[in-house]
Amino acid sequence: MSWQDLGDGTGCWAVLKHADLVHVAREPRLFSASEGGVVLEDLPPDRLAMMRNMLLAMDPPRHHDYRRPLLPNFSAGAIGRLEEQVRAVCREVMDVAAAKGDLEFVHEVCALLPSQVMGELMGLPREDWPRIHGWAEANTSGGADEYDGDPTMEMAMYAIEFAARRRTEPPGDDLASLILGTTFGGQPMTDIDFGSFFVQLVTAGNDTTKTMLSSGLLALLDHPDQLELLRGDRALFPGAVEEILRWANPLHYFRRTATADAELSGATIRAGQKVAMVYTSANRDEDVFADPQSFDIRRDPNPHLSFGIAEHFCLGVHLARLEGRVFFEELLDRFSEIEVTGTPRRLRSNLNNAFRELPVRLR
Repeated sequence: MSWQDLGDGTGCWAVLKHADLVHVAREPRLFSASEGGVVLEDLPPDRLAMMRNMLLAMDPPRHHDYRRPLLPNFSAGAIGRLEEQVRAVCREVMDVAAAKGDLEFVHEVCALLPSQVMGELMGLPREDWPRIHGWAEANTSGGADEYDGDPTMEMAMYAIEFAARRRTEPPGDDLASLILGTTFGGQPMTDIDFGSFFVQLVTAGNDTTKTMLSSGLLALLDHPDQLELLRGDRALFPGAVEEILRWANPLHYFRRTATADAELSGATIRAGQKVAMVYTSANRDEDVFADPQSFDIRRDPNPHLSFGIAEHFCLGVHLARLEGRVFFEELLDRFSEIEVTGTPRRLRSNLNNAFRELPVRLR
């Protein structure tokens, strides 16, 4: 535990140890995701209100009411049935990459997968996928600075209009129909709630998946012995995805706000103080991981916290694992030579552990 001055007159407790982070995550009433949101910056009231309508910033019992009905649609079995669709999208992405050869890997390759998969899952018209992709890119990786408009609001309005139109149509077997036909806390999801939920699904899925894939490739290229192991044994792909997630967790932290005074590892946390669960540190805790600074795709066990834990364990965990495994299978099957051709450039962010640019050559 370490107190950090944030430079704006406020501060936060940085939770650095694996066990302490697990403790905070398992006490959602004491360490609230909703009270101040999940980022360290104090958001204006309208943005905080919008964030509170997203699963990641809900506290119990509301979080449970919204999450429980969705669990069957995100189960391992339900997601596993999507493998051929995800593989087909990956092959389309590899076709685009092969035609270019020299390209910027983050946005020209990795960013294409999550938005197209989400389009398939939600049953969105294919002609709308480029717009969804554009909003997702503007919402992440610093793209909002270069976007003329408010991508979050535009995406939410699109989803609200889509929900209203979908309610007039016969229900399908896509995720949008399932969500709109489900009750949450005894009430159907409103179109406005659907808009907030849609923004979370698309933005979070785009950001974290894009980061996992691009950071994962660079980790493998920086550790050629591990890349050679992976090329030689397809059974290692699931473990490689887990080690990529530990080594290059897509998010540095999530915030909680203490609702009462609490003691943790000798520190006194006062009610109202910010608490940052620092995954980047916990994933390298020497009390949990042997040789934590080594990248080892055969690491077992690998109890990393990149998907969170307890109540807020990532709803899309099985989809992320499927996308990661299939993407790297298709990438390494398709290209026998992959090399970095320029200096990778990181995104400047206290939240996102991501690359803004990764120039590569694929052959």
